[in-house]
Amino acid sequence: MELITVNPNILGGAPVFKGTRVPVRTLFEYLERGYSIEEFLECFPSVTKDMVCRLLERED
Repeated sequence: MELITVNPNILGGAPVFKGTRVPVRTLFEYLERGYSIEEFLECFPSVTKDMVCRLLERED
């Protein structure tokens, strides 16, 4: 399953979590500011915990 999509018609082509309009960079901004994954998920319920965990575990 792909985690990220890029579509010029969605947020100007910014990488977003597949099936959402939530930019991937938003997750990293939250984490950099000291928010937990749970706090991010509360703010963006269209993103699942599985999606976040799989993205953070990627090595490529």
